[in-house]
Order: sequence, then C-alpha cells, then structure tokens
Amino acid sequence: MNTKRRPGRSRSTEVGEVRTLERGLHLLEVLSEAETLSLSELARRTDLSPSTAYRLLETLRRRGFADWDESKGLWKVGLRAYQVGSAFLTRGGLIDAAMPEMEKLVDELNETVNLAVLDGNEVIYIAQVEGRQLIRMFTRIGARAPIYCTGVGKALLMEHSEPEIRRIVGTGPFKPYTAKTITTLEGFLQTLQEARQQRYVLDDEEREDGVRCIAAPIHDNRGKVVASMSLSAPTTRVPNERLPELGARVRQAADAVSARLGWSG
Repeated sequence: MNTKRRPGRSRSTEVGEVRTLERGLHLLEVLSEAETLSLSELARRTDLSPSTAYRLLETLRRRGFADWDESKGLWKVGLRAYQVGSAFLTRGGLIDAAMPEMEKLVDELNETVNLAVLDGNEVIYIAQVEGRQLIRMFTRIGARAPIYCTGVGKALLMEHSEPEIRRIVGTGPFKPYTAKTITTLEGFLQTLQEARQQRYVLDDEEREDGVRCIAAPIHDNRGKVVASMSLSAPTTRVPNERLPELGARVRQAADAVSARLGWSG
C-alpha cells in the first residue's frame, strides 16, 4: 500500500486535521444526545472555546449535519446527520425485516411497539410504530435509555453470559427511576435468569411509573442477538393475567423478524 503523503502536506497538518474531525464529531454526538443546545453550552460540554465550537458548527451546518435556529439561539442536528444514521440503521435490512411484524402487532393489539439495539451500556430506539389508543406510549427515535430498567435492554442481554453482563452494565448499584427499579446486579441477573425460561422479559414500571413493557430478543443469521422488540402500554392495559398471552405474542413477532434475517433457531 502506498503510504506517501501528498506534496505540501506535513504530518503536523494531517494530525491537526484529524483532531479537527474528532472535535466536530464530538460536537455532533453531544448535540444528538441533547436535541438542542446553545453555543455556550455546547462549548462547555465539549471542552472547546466558543469560537472553536462556532467554527466547527458552521462547517457542520454548511454540510447539513447541524442546523441553527436563529429565533431561539439554539443548535440542533441537521437532516444530513439523520440520513447518514438511517443508512446505518437499515444496513442488513433490520428495520425492513422488523417493520411488517411491528405493524402487525400494532394492528392486532393496538399498543405501541419499539425496536432497539445495544450501544455500549445503553439501548438506542431505532424504530417505532405507535398504537392508536387515546393514551399511548411514545419514545423518540434515536433516544437512549439504560439497559437494566428497560424491557428492550433486558431482552438484548438475556442470552449473554454473566461475565459479559457484568462488563456491560457494571456491578451497581444502579440509579432508581421508580420505586420498582432493580438497583442491584444480583436482582438484574435473577430477572434475566427467569426471562430465559419464557423467552420474553418484562419492564414492570421500572423506568416509568404506570408503564409496562414486554420485550423479546431478535437474532441474526448467526444466532446472535442484534436487536429487541417491545410492546409498551399503561399498566391498566397489561394486567398480570395478560402477561403470558402478550409475552408469547411479542416473542412470536421477534422470532418472525429473526427468521427474516436468516435465523433458524
């Protein structure tokens, strides 16, 4: 491979360009997590001077990766960033494979259905089909959430070994979001052990009061868990007596998506 640098370009110049790229990507990551931020807050969160942050943001804006809301004085992620992210999310046909089953679930049960993937020690919601109930659950696409207190997070780790689970979620104690949040690693491991028997898992008001989520894992053609699907609804519409029925239905839908991806387990 030819490693010669182009004429007129020093190594220090190349290093500087890489550093600039890293800073720009960091800005975009911070912006995506907060939805909208002022220049001063973006600079503070990225440890950049306001002038440096502004120059980088202007470059991102010209390329369509960032937008400036002049009326509010806030920066937000641009359409081009969404387009690039969508290309990744649809790679391998995951969303295309899942959407028919998600829509079928919503048509049948009239509750919101989500699709999520693992990213480090968090989950990211990558697709959603909303139910048509007057009161329905909603999660922003691209939103992140903890693993230990979400149905999709638990489903993503259901088939992991205990050492892998410890590495991903840590040893606790975990932050409580409600009175029902599982805050210990031992409790989390026990929940996953029980879930393996039924092949679906429950978030029982652990992330948000009054909301239950039933989730199941999705496998790729190698049998690896690559995503999870969940049904979310107010607890009043997911009573204990319906859990086996709804759990089996979500599991069936997740298995159908896995089959579309080539899994034959």
